Amino acid sequence: MWTLGLPIPELILRAAVVYVVFFGALRLFGKREIGQFTLFDLALVLLAANALQPAITGSDASITGGLIVVLTLFVLNRGVSLLRVRSPFVRRLLEFGPTVVGRDGAWLLPELVRQGLDLVDVEAALREHGLDDVRQMKQATLEADGSISIVAMDDASSGKAVRRRRRYRRPI
Repeated sequence: MWTLGLPIPELILRAAVVYVVFFGALRLFGKREIGQFTLFDLALVLLAANALQPAITGSDASITGGLIVVLTLFVLNRGVSLLRVRSPFVRRLLEFGPTVVGRDGAWLLPELVRQGLDLVDVEAALREHGLDDVRQMKQATLEADGSISIVAMDDASSGKAVRRRRRYRRPI
């Protein structure tokens, strides 16, 4: 129960490699927060985590090995968090920037497709901002956190968006 099945450095290296690969996959996944995951997204993450577990622990099934892996993952996560705050380069590497998806009363269809949004998503964002028609929109932006902010034509002079809509990308 307490005896390690693998050397400590190997457990740490396995956890670090899987963390980097999994983090990279989530980074490529798109502009979303955990609270914005669809049921399909959540299932994907849980299944991927379950599939990666043997890659992290190998033949080690000890409590000690599990604790070393968990500690490694938390230390790595804290390190990435600190680097993101202190380094503009790391921040640019890890975070998405805002993306304009609509301008001057029209949707930018190629950008909607590239971002995994459909007209149902953006039309709902319009309604949540109190707009009835896309022609009332000055600009729509998919924010770094996955929300959609919209500036109405009559709000264009103030430059402020009324509300933001969470993004829910439809499964393919």
